[in-house]
Amino acid sequence: MVTSASAAEKISVACNPTWPPMELLDDNKQIVGFDVDMIHAICKEVGLEAEFRNVAWDGIFAGVAAGSYDLVASGVTITPERQKAFLFTEPYYNVSQIVVMQNGQSAKGFEDLKGKKVGGQIGTTGVFVAQKCGVDFTLREYDDVGLAMQDLVNGRIDAVVCDSPVALYYANKKEGFSDVLTVAFRTEANEQLGFVAKKDRKDLIEKLNKGLAAIRANGTEAALMKKWLGD
Repeated sequence: MVTSASAAEKISVACNPTWPPMELLDDNKQIVGFDVDMIHAICKEVGLEAEFRNVAWDGIFAGVAAGSYDLVASGVTITPERQKAFLFTEPYYNVSQIVVMQNGQSAKGFEDLKGKKVGGQIGTTGVFVAQKCGVDFTLREYDDVGLAMQDLVNGRIDAVVCDSPVALYYANKKEGFSDVLTVAFRTEANEQLGFVAKKDRKDLIEKLNKGLAAIRANGTEAALMKKWLGD
């Protein structure tokens, strides 16, 4: 493990900090979250130093493809379509899609949302799952999942679909939301998250996989999961 920051190779990492607790802005507008801590821990093991950049989700993949930064670490689901265009690390977290509603409202599946208004963040797998479910409801896509959650709290929409750690954060922990929202149901769609690089950055992916294996073995990953995601 390299401990001297001066000896570390720097990499630039794109992140869209609107997806708590995976990535968010703290009170000082600094990017923090599970993904951020994971990357820093992985890099420490393999002699890298990560510098994070705040990048809008709708352009984040185009930026890494163009070489504007080295890596995307932003709760990215590994999909066959994305694997055709990019390299992924080994999976570092398993997620499912969860639908959140206001307290007092309930649904057992998408079929119970027929005729209702459902929100999600544009370009995310939650939206993709909702689009493919075959139920006739109005799907509203937002630039930021937080905006969708705010509309749900204000009664402008009936439900929000998003990744499980994000849904649980809003429903169970986030001030101003957890006392209003509840988990309605969890979909059957299971996904794995990975960190993303250009096709020609096999060297970087190999280093990150080595670091991931190291923090998994030494207990750092488990500690970060407890810190950000709970028991």
